[in-house]
Amino acid sequence: MTDQIKKIQLNDLHVALGGKMVPFAGFNMPVRYTSDIEEHQTVREGVGVFDVSHMGEFMVNGPKALELIQKLTSNDASKLVNGQAQYSCFPNDKGGIVDDLIVYKFEDEKYMLVVNASNIEKDWAWINKHNTMGAKLENISDSISLFAVQGPKAIEAVQALTPVNLSDIKFYHFVVGEFAGIPDVIISGTGYTGAGGFEIYVKNEEAEKVWNAIFEAGKDFNIRPIGLGARDTLRLEMGYCLYGNDINDETSPLEAGLGWITKFTKDFINSDNLKKQKEEGVNKKLVGFILEEKGIPRAHYPIINKEGQTIGEVTSGTMSPSMGIGIGLGYVKSEYSQPGTEIFITVRNKNLKSKVEKLPLLKK
Repeated sequence: MTDQIKKIQLNDLHVALGGKMVPFAGFNMPVRYTSDIEEHQTVREGVGVFDVSHMGEFMVNGPKALELIQKLTSNDASKLVNGQAQYSCFPNDKGGIVDDLIVYKFEDEKYMLVVNASNIEKDWAWINKHNTMGAKLENISDSISLFAVQGPKAIEAVQALTPVNLSDIKFYHFVVGEFAGIPDVIISGTGYTGAGGFEIYVKNEEAEKVWNAIFEAGKDFNIRPIGLGARDTLRLEMGYCLYGNDINDETSPLEAGLGWITKFTKDFINSDNLKKQKEEGVNKKLVGFILEEKGIPRAHYPIINKEGQTIGEVTSGTMSPSMGIGIGLGYVKSEYSQPGTEIFITVRNKNLKSKVEKLPLLKK
């Protein structure tokens, strides 16, 4: 492991655009260009573009590709059709999660796994360790750039760049087609914002051309570059987990509310123990909450009940730009996990009244 901070392909472009660059997951990344609130609203109401080229991409090919993916992941990848993507996780052998990821199916013997930037090396080692059946693996992370064009105006903003009818791409489906004059671009109906839009995978050498084309096409829609600050507030309003905060090597997918991606119709790593956990029930659960008093919850703040006993801990928190109130995610003892339950978040020595809220926290 080197301490060298890596640079994404368009690093210098982001600096020139006025991006405030910070180290994130081992990469130099733009955290904001103007203000987090302004960038957040741009995505919720219009269209913005994140450069998330720090993410990892692994190709899994050959006759044993599906067998390996089925062993490694909690979700059932045999249900995928060509051109479909699936949210999943890698359970570890101790009850926790190695990483969460998206599985893309191109064809029967060709898949792509998209993993978190902070876990690229760990995941790559984990996959190789368990590849006893001889699937063909290739780590293409360093050669791929990824742009997330997000927001309700995303389709209108970039439709002119591709003959592919973007309205036809369903959520968690993708098309490989021409985009900005470049062939074989992956146009994926995915994102981490809940605002609609696409993720565009391109080779590094085409990245600047594609980025510039997106901004040229979207200028009438007031398209803007968006940093990681707004990415965090957008995903929190939706209640999407962030690896390292809300899920990690010690949290089980069932505790994290990821039972829906944990399919016991097949065997996978640690599936017997997780199945047992499902039958017996979990002691703690990840919940979304909304503050009913003024304050901003942050990771590791205690969650208490009205008697003042500690019942859990905040894992992610922020001031919601859309709602104007403090929101967050955190683990609480299971008996406090029902929506509507009154809880208190300790913010700067004050216990602020809050309530458990069904996800997403931002209601459409």
